[in-house]
Amino acid sequence: MNMVVSTREVVATDENVVRLRFESADGSPIPPWHPGSHLDFHLPSGLRRQYSLCGDPADRTGYSVAVRRIPDGGGGSIEMHALQPGEHVTVRGPRNGFPFVGEGSALFVAGGIGITPIIAMVRAARELGMDWYFVYSGRSRESMPFLDEIASWEPERVFVRPDDEFGLPTTADLLGRAPVGGAVYCCGPTPMLDAVRRGFRDTPSTALHFERFGAPPVIDGKEFEVQLVNSGQVLTVPADESALDVIKKTLPGVGYSCQQGFCGTCRVKVLAGKPDHRERRLTDTEQETEMLICVSRSDGGRLVLDL
Repeated sequence: MNMVVSTREVVATDENVVRLRFESADGSPIPPWHPGSHLDFHLPSGLRRQYSLCGDPADRTGYSVAVRRIPDGGGGSIEMHALQPGEHVTVRGPRNGFPFVGEGSALFVAGGIGITPIIAMVRAARELGMDWYFVYSGRSRESMPFLDEIASWEPERVFVRPDDEFGLPTTADLLGRAPVGGAVYCCGPTPMLDAVRRGFRDTPSTALHFERFGAPPVIDGKEFEVQLVNSGQVLTVPADESALDVIKKTLPGVGYSCQQGFCGTCRVKVLAGKPDHRERRLTDTEQETEMLICVSRSDGGRLVLDL
């Protein structure tokens, strides 16, 4: 879809988070979405990035996302921050890999900019009359967006805990209000997700839903080689790194986005060798000749890639 930036608003005191609203360039209603959904942004530089929707699903006139500026990141956040009202951008979606189930009881846990999908879920839970509790962690209040809105919610159901006031959160801090027979929804940095995943088994809740912002850790990885056919270079992929991590050091312009195996941006044709597919996006037929280099590895031996 061709969309235009309608508003740009700073939503964190440290001025590093902006909320951008996008409307259809032709004024047509936007496709519907549900809490947990994201949009794929095709940025002018050629980068593709996903950002969670944080607006009102009932509003069919525009989408809203909030983006933290990360100076040493992959460049997508800097490009998003540079967008100004009136500028056009191409988006795809919405898509949902982090669905919210609007029933029962739920604990919502957000870390930093992980608030973006969670805030839409909590709003929905409030509207539905669910039994809910919300834990929001961040470096400091200055870095945490949406605090004004959250302050208007039921205070007995909300725990805002900046690290500079409470210290780094423990598993008990994050999961202490996990509901009996209910669900836990978590989005945030990798250490938070790891703590929640480890501690969840000791809670009385029955369902865990989470979304991470970066690449997951490599599990049971083994060192292997990839050869880039265009240059003939042979690169060694260590056991604890992804092929994408290694390739982008040599080819900084290689396409990637989610780094988790669901968006398909890093899809590459395999000319020789057998991949160890660690994603669920490609069909069985596609996996015969292609791989997603952000998560998939070698099933033994060197991989020759069409790069």
